[in-house]
Amino acid sequence: MPYYRDQLEWKGQQEFLPRRLRLEPNDEPAEEFWSWRGHRVHLDRYAKPDAPAKVVLHHGVGTNGRQMTLIAGAPLAKIGYETVALDNLGYGMTETAASTTWSYEDWVQVTLDFLVAEKERDPRPIFLYGLSAGGMLAFHVAAKAPKGLVAGIVGMTFMDMRNPSVMRAVAHDPVTGVVGVPALGALRRLGLGRVRLPMAMASKMSALANGKEVMKVLMRDRTSAANRVSLKFIDSLSTYTPAIPPEEFSACPILLTQPTEDRWSPFWMAETFLARITGVPVTVAQLENAGHLPFEDPGLRQMIEAIDTFVTANVPAAAGR
Repeated sequence: MPYYRDQLEWKGQQEFLPRRLRLEPNDEPAEEFWSWRGHRVHLDRYAKPDAPAKVVLHHGVGTNGRQMTLIAGAPLAKIGYETVALDNLGYGMTETAASTTWSYEDWVQVTLDFLVAEKERDPRPIFLYGLSAGGMLAFHVAAKAPKGLVAGIVGMTFMDMRNPSVMRAVAHDPVTGVVGVPALGALRRLGLGRVRLPMAMASKMSALANGKEVMKVLMRDRTSAANRVSLKFIDSLSTYTPAIPPEEFSACPILLTQPTEDRWSPFWMAETFLARITGVPVTVAQLENAGHLPFEDPGLRQMIEAIDTFVTANVPAAAGR
């Protein structure tokens, strides 16, 4: 059974973080597995039964749950929140059922089902944090969730892949951005959806982090940036339609934590999408000097401060923490 405690990749990656964020063995989260439709979903958890709220963290298509723990889960736990970082299907330490080809729809559903299971055993408010594609996943989950399940969304960028301008900007190259989506759909119809390819061939993975040396380390990690995914997953990610359009979204408030030096998903992408949301408060925190997957201060400090302020404002009991 795979555990991060036995993996070297994340330990090398954390050497590029500010020293205060590097985990020593006694600081590491508890590792759990949660069963879902034959899959074993890995969780990094900092359990805090007396915390006013729980923050569930989600990675994107070039990251994993342990990286979310490093930049957000552990720091938020230190200031008093329970945090859970989820490895979705095909990423991190999650074990997928044999002979299955998962889709982005499965990513949405497994996350939603996990939140429902958490809420059934623990009534505390749940906030969703998503980095990169995880930001849109947080929106997609909240749009599909029962009323009151999600107390708030924190998105580290929001990329609506159905927007042609966004697709061209986040794709590996301009040609892929223009012809990729129709081609993927055609290949799925031909029965080739199970074919896997490196996510770096489809997306602008070279812009995941700012810095050549850290990118070398990240691109050696087959559980995150060097992962391979199916054509079915990429096609479904590119074409997914939310259960509720942004113009009708009223589930919970939203916080955008936008890195100012994001070379993959600059501010205009999230701004274009969030401008369509008028039914709930939307706030923005700019993270100075930070890249798409941030390794930099002061952006990392600003992110934790913004999340703390956001959660406190939306959970009255948290004010007395």
